[in-house]
Amino acid sequence: MITVYGIKTCGSVQKALKFFKENGMDVEFFDFKKETPEPSKIENWVDKTDINIAFNSKGTKYRTLKLKELNLDEKGKFEWLCKEPMLLKRPVIEFNDDVVIGFNEELYKEKFL
Repeated sequence: MITVYGIKTCGSVQKALKFFKENGMDVEFFDFKKETPEPSKIENWVDKTDINIAFNSKGTKYRTLKLKELNLDEKGKFEWLCKEPMLLKRPVIEFNDDVVIGFNEELYKEKFL
């Protein structure tokens, strides 16, 4: 089963969901606006990718929280991801004990088709 984590209004999440739909793949959707992932899940994503890939330092939430001023290290970034899932780069996709973060159509074709 493929699980897509994100928010429905995010352009990258919409592209990912469209990709899966167009390729006839069923996905489960986890909405960050309705639920917060467990810290153990976020730790798993970071372990399988990288904290700097998972942590969205370009988004609105990052700017509104003024996190740049804190000059966060990896531990600080992880703590903020656990408190505020909107800081996760989206979408986060779990499948077959693997994780892909962000939308990249070529990578999706390679991994999922």
